[in-house]
Amino acid sequence: MAHGPAKGFSRWLYTTNHKDIGSMYLWFSFAMFFLGGIFALVIRAELFQPGMQIVDPNFFNQMTTMHGLVMVFGAVMPAFVGLANWMVPMMIGAPDMALPRMNNWSFWILPFAFAMLASTLFMEGGAPNFGWTFYAPLSTTYAPASVTFFIFAVHIMGASSIMGSINIIATILNMRAPGMTLMKMPLFVWTWLITAYLLIAVMPVLAGVVTMMLMDIHFGTSFFDAAGGGDPVLFQHVFWFFGHPEVYIMILPAFGVVSAIIPTFARKPLFGYSSMVYATASIAFLSFIVWAHHMFTVGIPLLGELFFMYATMLIAVPTGVKVFNWVTTMWKGAMTFETPMLFSIAFVILFTIGGFSGLMLAIAPVDFQYHDTYFVVAHFHYVLVPGAIFSITAAVYYWLPKWCGKMYDETLGKTHFWLAFAGLNITFFPMHFSGLAYMPRRIPDYNVAFANWNMISSVGAFLFGAAQVLFLYIIIRTIVSGKKATDQVWEGATGLEWSVPSPAPYHTFSTPPEVK
Repeated sequence: MAHGPAKGFSRWLYTTNHKDIGSMYLWFSFAMFFLGGIFALVIRAELFQPGMQIVDPNFFNQMTTMHGLVMVFGAVMPAFVGLANWMVPMMIGAPDMALPRMNNWSFWILPFAFAMLASTLFMEGGAPNFGWTFYAPLSTTYAPASVTFFIFAVHIMGASSIMGSINIIATILNMRAPGMTLMKMPLFVWTWLITAYLLIAVMPVLAGVVTMMLMDIHFGTSFFDAAGGGDPVLFQHVFWFFGHPEVYIMILPAFGVVSAIIPTFARKPLFGYSSMVYATASIAFLSFIVWAHHMFTVGIPLLGELFFMYATMLIAVPTGVKVFNWVTTMWKGAMTFETPMLFSIAFVILFTIGGFSGLMLAIAPVDFQYHDTYFVVAHFHYVLVPGAIFSITAAVYYWLPKWCGKMYDETLGKTHFWLAFAGLNITFFPMHFSGLAYMPRRIPDYNVAFANWNMISSVGAFLFGAAQVLFLYIIIRTIVSGKKATDQVWEGATGLEWSVPSPAPYHTFSTPPEVK
């Protein structure tokens, strides 16, 4: 009996082709990006002026929780996994990922996880309302009934991440083209290899802490309940042992993306390749020994404060090496400023600003003042938005001609960049000032003294949101009616061979070619 290629929805449901799966990850993450963005705009609309306007405080807290969870686990991480699926096999000369069926499964469980998470908004008692860090006992003793569904969704997300990471490691270590040693791999491949090890190390810790929550809620244990002999601070230790490497999981692949784009548009090889590899590995190692800098206010011993303070400040060294290498790559290069390069330069500048505010937060006695204020919100978003979101956007513009054989509209791309750049800075820079004036985060109402900064931030947030709608339009327009890309997409480019287009193979492992 003959087997032809699968058609329609079946093609996507059963596909084991890394390009199809990469595309599904990217579209899924884009959908989650818009969902998380809508939650953020509800927050900013409420905070546009003092007093309660459009939502009640409990729903406001649900929005802060859902925004963080959806953006971290639904938008940023799947987008980077999608980029890895698309580009890693092509960069190392592999025909596909090492474990294609597991690759399919690791994607398809994600929509169900996030459907379950989003459905909590419609449950009795509402969605989780305890913040994206879900500190106990707020998330155990005082949580709505929907917290059980949240825990199950987190387990599924974690399983997806672990399977994806195993796949990436197996692919990179076993399927490189002859002659491609580890130190000849593109930086994007290196950053994902290291990120995959981080994910495998910390996702079981997250699974452990949500399982302990589940036991406290339903089975009478007291891991985090002081009344039963437990310790709420234990939750913070276990959560942040996962949570701090997690924030580096969201930024290391971004380093790889920018390390691919900047040399292309500077027309120079990347400066200091081996130091970039070692710096990435150093950041990954240090990310495991700094978790308690999130906990300076809980009463850890002075010696602990000193250790975590100095260890955190030490991360600035390998990060500084990376920034130096990117700037040196651009130095005296024949630079042009196409859209991917604009996003990459903005990444370097704004991520560095986020790094400086991170150094401020690393100093324990100063962190006592900043803790749980909008200064922390400003720092986190200056790292994550220009860091993760801008790099993902740059990667899409950079590799889109490779993916679909069509070229995007450069004028629209640059318009998107400047709108997003303005929106980002108008939104988050004022938060430094309101935070230094002690405006606490995660509150729906505030003192009239903070009104001006909040109004500015809210206007910036809606501008940033509008920019992302333009981004969606640009992508769809490119795929549907973009001009055919040339063989050499970026004039004088170095690095990737830009053969166009890069179509899916005739068949995948799940749809064998015709057999007699």
